[in-house]
Amino acid sequence: MTAVLDVCGAMEIILQKGKAEKFAAVLQEASLVIAPDLYIPELTNTLWKYNTAKVLTETDCIQYIQDGINYIDKFITSAELWQEAFAEAIHCKHPVYDMLFMITARRNRGVLITCDSVLASLCKKNNVQVCF
Repeated sequence: MTAVLDVCGAMEIILQKGKAEKFAAVLQEASLVIAPDLYIPELTNTLWKYNTAKVLTETDCIQYIQDGINYIDKFITSAELWQEAFAEAIHCKHPVYDMLFMITARRNRGVLITCDSVLASLCKKNNVQVCF
């Protein structure tokens, strides 16, 4: 099985929130874990916000960023995805950022791991497997 991990799903695991065990189990079961290359700046920015809010130290954030990157076996370039993601964003009336993850899952017959309820709903409507 191929899994696609988005940043909110990764943060769930990193911060050991409610769905952490479920999501980690799917990652363990997957033979391949992929994500669009947007994942790295999005993860880094998310953890920067935690540091700016003084919720996490800089050292912890750096470690969590590295951990989150290490979850991914292969990154898919946005250059390969943008046209299809843009078309789906228009069709679904939803941001391109999220569509990059949905398209990655659809193209690779993968299951998208996410905590984003709107994105999960869009995936289901578009016949993309989702772990929510």
